[in-house]
Amino acid sequence: MPKAKKIFIVIIGCGRLGSYLANRLSSEGHSVVVIDINEATFDALSLEYSGFRVEGDATELDVLKQAKTDKADMVIAATREDNVNLMVAQVAKNLFQVPMVMARVFEPHREEIYRNLGIDTICPTMIVGDVFIKSLTKLPNTKKKGSRR
Repeated sequence: MPKAKKIFIVIIGCGRLGSYLANRLSSEGHSVVVIDINEATFDALSLEYSGFRVEGDATELDVLKQAKTDKADMVIAATREDNVNLMVAQVAKNLFQVPMVMARVFEPHREEIYRNLGIDTICPTMIVGDVFIKSLTKLPNTKKKGSRR
């Protein structure tokens, strides 16, 4: 099986998801830059992380330029704020012409808005909700008629 092409990825947000992605993608040999407004979040990066860190507000163009977003093959907006993720994703896609832009969105009703703007989304709320709903099919039918829990 041929090895996947190594790409340049900018990740916005270095919380649980951003640091996980940065560590994993870096370990797979991709070039990674992580942007976060809070320097302390970079502590979540592993010792093996070989990418760059940019401390700053990713809603500011200068910070995105410092991260070389214009050269990115992919941008992942993974902050805790849906509005920040949408704004940064739009800037990456429309201003910096990044070929692949993805954003995490917590509010399910916003996912359609992102998609209408051409932004690929991941909605953890919907994904986890669907897993819980699917687990109902695994529920054993052991409850007796008229019994209460």
